[in-house]
Amino acid sequence: MKNNIVLGVIGADCHAVGNKVLDYAFTEAGFEVINIGVLSSQEDFINAAIETNACAILVSSLYGHGEIDCRGLREKCEEAGLKDILLYAGGNLVVGKQEWTPVQKRFENMGFNRVYAPGTSPEVGIKDLKEDLKSI
Repeated sequence: MKNNIVLGVIGADCHAVGNKVLDYAFTEAGFEVINIGVLSSQEDFINAAIETNACAILVSSLYGHGEIDCRGLREKCEEAGLKDILLYAGGNLVVGKQEWTPVQKRFENMGFNRVYAPGTSPEVGIKDLKEDLKSI
C-alpha cells in the first residue's frame, strides 16, 4: 500500500491544532505524513504530493473559506499529472452554519473523494483512506 499522504491547512487559515491532531492520528495509523502546515496554497499541496509520490492530499480548513480555497484543486492536480490522487477535505469548510449534505455535494462536484463535517473523528478518515487505497 502506498502510504505517503500530504496534509495541510489551505488558504489564509492559521488553525494549527487540528492539523497536529490529524498528523499524529494518521502517523499512528501507519501513514507517512508530509505535513505542509498552515497557510498553504493549492500549489504547496500539489508540489509536496509530486515530490513525495503521495497517494492522497488531505486538506483542512477551519476559518470557513475552504470552499473558495479548494475550488479548482482537482483540475490543478490533473494538470500536474496527479489525476489519480485521492483528495479529502474536512473541517469548517464554509462560512456560517449550512446544512451539511449540500456542502458535501459541492465538494464532491469539485472532485473531492471524501468530505468531512466539522467534528469528524480522525479514525473515520483513516478507515476511509485505507479502504480507498485498496481500489487504487
